[in-house]
Amino acid sequence: MAEPEDFGFMARAIRLARLGLYTTDPNPRVGCVLARGGDVVGEGHHRYAGEAHAERIAIAAAGERARGATAYVTLEPCCHEGKTPPCTVALLDAGVSRVVAAMADPNPLVAGKGLEALKVGGVEVEVGVLETEARGLNPGFIKRMSRGLPHVRCKLASSLDGRTAMASGESKWITSDQAQRDVQLLRARSSAILTGIGTLLADDPSMNVRLAAEDLPGMEPGEQVCQPLRVVVDSRLRTPANARMLGLPGKTLIACLEQGPSGVMRLEAAGADVHLFPGSGGAVDLGPLLRHLARREINEVLVEAGPTLSGALLQAGLVDEIILYLAPHLMGGEARGLFRLRGLARMEDRIALEICDLRMVGPDLRITAMISS
Repeated sequence: MAEPEDFGFMARAIRLARLGLYTTDPNPRVGCVLARGGDVVGEGHHRYAGEAHAERIAIAAAGERARGATAYVTLEPCCHEGKTPPCTVALLDAGVSRVVAAMADPNPLVAGKGLEALKVGGVEVEVGVLETEARGLNPGFIKRMSRGLPHVRCKLASSLDGRTAMASGESKWITSDQAQRDVQLLRARSSAILTGIGTLLADDPSMNVRLAAEDLPGMEPGEQVCQPLRVVVDSRLRTPANARMLGLPGKTLIACLEQGPSGVMRLEAAGADVHLFPGSGGAVDLGPLLRHLARREINEVLVEAGPTLSGALLQAGLVDEIILYLAPHLMGGEARGLFRLRGLARMEDRIALEICDLRMVGPDLRITAMISS
């Protein structure tokens, strides 16, 4: 049974795990605290794939004080040999007497086996302390491991009357500098940024992270900021070879239908990765595209697209989360809306959302909503 002090130490482990928000991809964000006699004797968090896991960092910090300690870890310790040795072995070798895990690992290679190995080794095990908070650290990793899909976060910016662009297509800038910086933080935590060919042709966007390491909590000045994979849904392969994003650091995937080899070669010569997908109605089927991204170890996808692609993803049931920045102005009835949703003729056809966060970002209101299941 969980002890009262377990919640405080686990909260500390969750805060540590958040320090890996911008660095651990495609691995999960994990924090670990070792405590003995009510005192912290060691702690750590996972920073980069291939480097030491949180448990091993905490054990190294504790030294001999780890013997007889309780380990608080935000995710079940791994029990398989990957890029690093199993953490269950490290915990057993260190003499830890109790392990409190916030949640089981959804990775089929672990999935309870780590906790069982600890029990067999004589360690007391408790699971489920602050599980909701721990699951919030890794929505993409959890969904990819359990369902073979990434977590899809759709970012939108609109006026107070729900308009994303004037009728002419003009949209720069709806929201404030503060909101645009907040979007940079969303990009930095994402594995991929997804847009459509309409947005690319209209705006020629960069779709990159323009923050330095010192702007990202948990990163050290001078560290390399990882650029998310840029993904363009371009069914008819209309992306120009001189598109701005193709000349920037990072990779760009062009998702298209069957096309002639000359078009593919043109974009591959410009640095794009062109991949053919099945389609329906002359458009790329978005489900296979997202499953392909999951196989590429993409955990979190940030959608920055127009109403057509955003609406298609939403109606296909592929969006998990919507983040909407509402700017304090009105753009009128002729301006463009947030989503193009077809077939919503009756009130019962509405798509239900659950608002889970409201906050001011400069003069703008940021609304975070999850798709109701």
